[in-house]
Amino acid sequence: MASTPAKVDTGMVHGRFQPFHSGHLEYALEAAVRCSELVVGITNPEPEEVPPESMSPHRHLPEANPFSYWERLLMVRAALGAAGIDLTRVSIVPFPLHAPSRWPHYVPPGVTHFIRVFSAWEEAKAERLRTAGYLVVELAVEGKDISGTEVRRRLAAGADWRSLLPGAVTELIQRNARLV
Repeated sequence: MASTPAKVDTGMVHGRFQPFHSGHLEYALEAAVRCSELVVGITNPEPEEVPPESMSPHRHLPEANPFSYWERLLMVRAALGAAGIDLTRVSIVPFPLHAPSRWPHYVPPGVTHFIRVFSAWEEAKAERLRTAGYLVVELAVEGKDISGTEVRRRLAAGADWRSLLPGAVTELIQRNARLV
């Protein structure tokens, strides 16, 4: 685990955000207090280009990626804004995690990556970032209470999914019948 100054200029969080749930919001908010500018990278911006990953074998499958990049961008922006984050200090960008050669096109130089490590998959992501020369700060994790897989399962089953999402994301999904 890397140490970091109390506050960095530019910090980054990233994830598929399929959909952006309350655990994602906690993660982004924890990073936001540690930086002046927050970059939110949405991975799998073009899911059909994502190769299989042995440590996360579902991440490239269509059923694991029901929301478009644009829909996820709207979710992130709505949730952060509703949580009181000044959106003028937030940038939301595509982040092709599977293609490190493309990262310089989306990631500002000198950015600090904040990551929560729940499994070998997150450990591998952190190592990829370190290998590419980025500072990685692992944020403390109590446990993973919410997963996108569970949210998607509940959406498909017609079970309670709303309690797992920030209110602003729930509103977006309810307004767009295609998403339910």
